Amino acid sequence: MLRTHTCGELAKEDVNKEAVLCGWVAARRDHGKIIFVDLRDRYGITQIVFLPKPDKETYEKAKKIRNEDVLKIKGAVGLRPKNTENPNIATGLVEVCAKDLEVISSACDLPFSVDDSTEASEEVRFTHRYLDLRRDKIRNNFILRHKLNQEFRNFLNQEGFLEIETPFLTKSTPEGARDYLVPSRLSPNKFYALPQSPQLFKQILMVGGMDKYYQIARCFRDEDLRKDRQPEFTQLDMEMSFIDQEDIISLIERMMAGVFSKALGVEIKTPFERISHKQAIEKYNSDKPDIGSGQYRFAWVLDFPLFEFNPEEKSWQMCHHPFTSPHPEDMQFLDSDLSKVRAKAYDLVLNGQELGSGSIRIHDIGLQQKIFSILGISETEAETKFGFLLRAFKHGAPVHGGIAFGLDRLYAIISGSESIREVIAFPKTQRGVCPLSDAPSYVSEKQLKELNLKLSEPEQTGK
Repeated sequence: MLRTHTCGELAKEDVNKEAVLCGWVAARRDHGKIIFVDLRDRYGITQIVFLPKPDKETYEKAKKIRNEDVLKIKGAVGLRPKNTENPNIATGLVEVCAKDLEVISSACDLPFSVDDSTEASEEVRFTHRYLDLRRDKIRNNFILRHKLNQEFRNFLNQEGFLEIETPFLTKSTPEGARDYLVPSRLSPNKFYALPQSPQLFKQILMVGGMDKYYQIARCFRDEDLRKDRQPEFTQLDMEMSFIDQEDIISLIERMMAGVFSKALGVEIKTPFERISHKQAIEKYNSDKPDIGSGQYRFAWVLDFPLFEFNPEEKSWQMCHHPFTSPHPEDMQFLDSDLSKVRAKAYDLVLNGQELGSGSIRIHDIGLQQKIFSILGISETEAETKFGFLLRAFKHGAPVHGGIAFGLDRLYAIISGSESIREVIAFPKTQRGVCPLSDAPSYVSEKQLKELNLKLSEPEQTGK
């Protein structure tokens, strides 16, 4: 290892030890005959002291270092002089008197200051995201994200769930948002789609007897962007067999309460308030109402309509997705009045934002075919789009249901961020562009030829 300690580790107990630290120069202060450097890494800051004696060569090197230079420091740990301690940092009682300095790499002029008071625009910050990530506020977002991800995994593992990965390259089944399409080199003129969600695969996992599944899943939707949307996002995806709505609601309330307590030290009151979709619209004019008071206001919105009428298309469409089960009490209306059919669907709302959405699924192939018929999906079209799911149902499907939570949105709420872009390591702009890598970009004629593709403006391809 290049270092013996991190920059957030040294304490009074380490006095008189020799330490080797590596990190970035957060600040440099030249007091004439003494130079102070705040050396920073992910774990914290340690004050480094450079004196002209006994090592003048190291002292002269220290005169030339700049902010964000990467250094390796060797020296003795000592107590800070009385009244110079810094109670705001974990290492505030000690300092390292440097006897050796190595400049691992030098930093050029910075496009913005690496501190939480920077006034740089979002575009500048995201173009130089590697600098932005060094700021305490942004780095802490990802430490928080890691802790919460771990607690979600710990809870679900203890509940008997299996973490199972589903494919990124899958079949296009356009429902709702547009798919991102990926051309196949080995199957000319055919395309994969990046998943908008793992919906069909997790249902097939239930047919396969997996019983309890979860995944911290990457999802992709080609839709217009805003502050709480990205073309690629992360959700906590879950599915269970032989359960009903109450089982899922109970599990999620225990999960949220447990995770918030362990990761944040925050006690969440359960059970969460419940409100029907109809009541939410009538009272709050929203299907994601902000209920109650207090930094976390959870509420369930239940009894959504199964269908909604699209006046432009002059047809009925699903409010959620076509695999959502109708409420058993409303089956009679499938043949008479679709506006009266409620869904066995449930949304979890946090502080007036939709956090998660789920439902009990249709497991009976006859009912699934009936729903397709109502939606105007022919048997041929259903086979083309969803044939692999329907075939699975023919081989014995359990009662099953699940839910998925938008983790980016959850972590933005918890961290007090104005946008989910602040809790995504390498976010896209509202135009869907990655400022860091400049994606999307043109590709070469050779790549296009391999994929059997031609552009409408071929002169703009890469070389």
